[in-house]
Amino acid sequence: MIHTLRTHSLLLILFGLACMGPVAVTADEQAAAGAEYTGMAPQICLNCHGETSARPAHEMLQTSMALKADPNSPFGGENHACETCHGPSKAHVMAQGKEPPGFRFDETTTAEQKNETCISCHEDESRFHWPGATHNLEGVACIDCHSVHKADDPVLALETQPQVCFNCHKKQRAEFLRQSRHPVQASTNAYSHTRMLACTYCHNPHGNDGPSNLKRNTVNETCYDCHAEKRGPFLWEHQPVREDCTNCHSPHGSNYPNMLVARTPWLCQQCHAAGFHPSSVYSGDDVPPLGAAQQVVGKDCLNCHNQVHGSNHPSGIRLTR
Repeated sequence: MIHTLRTHSLLLILFGLACMGPVAVTADEQAAAGAEYTGMAPQICLNCHGETSARPAHEMLQTSMALKADPNSPFGGENHACETCHGPSKAHVMAQGKEPPGFRFDETTTAEQKNETCISCHEDESRFHWPGATHNLEGVACIDCHSVHKADDPVLALETQPQVCFNCHKKQRAEFLRQSRHPVQASTNAYSHTRMLACTYCHNPHGNDGPSNLKRNTVNETCYDCHAEKRGPFLWEHQPVREDCTNCHSPHGSNYPNMLVARTPWLCQQCHAAGFHPSSVYSGDDVPPLGAAQQVVGKDCLNCHNQVHGSNHPSGIRLTR
């Protein structure tokens, strides 16, 4: 009878402390409250992983991962809070960290093992292609990009997401610092009202049918999401445009106007160099003050061929209107 009263009292104490927040509850006290092990209370974990610890995890309680009302959350339903991801860790707690937890997200486990833990819950339509995704095949772990213990995961925020991607994609980071670029980097112009973009506006990092993890099946379909006026169909088509926007444009950034891969008219003459107009190859001799050829000043070729993406005018066979 006395043992039953003690057990009942300990359970009431643990319940009350759990409602108050992280406090000094030991694993021994939890074990004394009942013979059957049903999972470690989050408050016990926070004794060592609190705000001032070397490995803080307290911000987890401010994320969607800790919604007790959501049965799919690690802290809701029949799940076991921290142990939902880290596995049964009674020995880890009883030894005060001298024994590893049930599952470790460090160099002792492979990216495949870590991802299997995450995908077991996060397997929805946006991650349908993850098994064949480039990031998965390259051995990238979910936690290489995501900070699950932080209240604000940097990779999910518009302003901070690109910096996470740039940790690996150095070439793209350099391109976004060029003169003409998409507004992914924050603008230094206080009067700029351009809407910022993130990498995931065009790419699905969890994989997709399109090349380079694009959200659409082709480059052009991705571009048309914003540049619908270039979609067509047109009466007079410009074939390089119909084929691939990147024939002429560098989507991450360029030092040429409109993110072109080269300066016009030399870009145009990579294809249009036949014995018809224009028949001459232009050079620096045609540029002021040495010269002032119509084809290299102003908008150069676009002075006349201003419908370079396509024309619907009956007389627009040369993309002139």
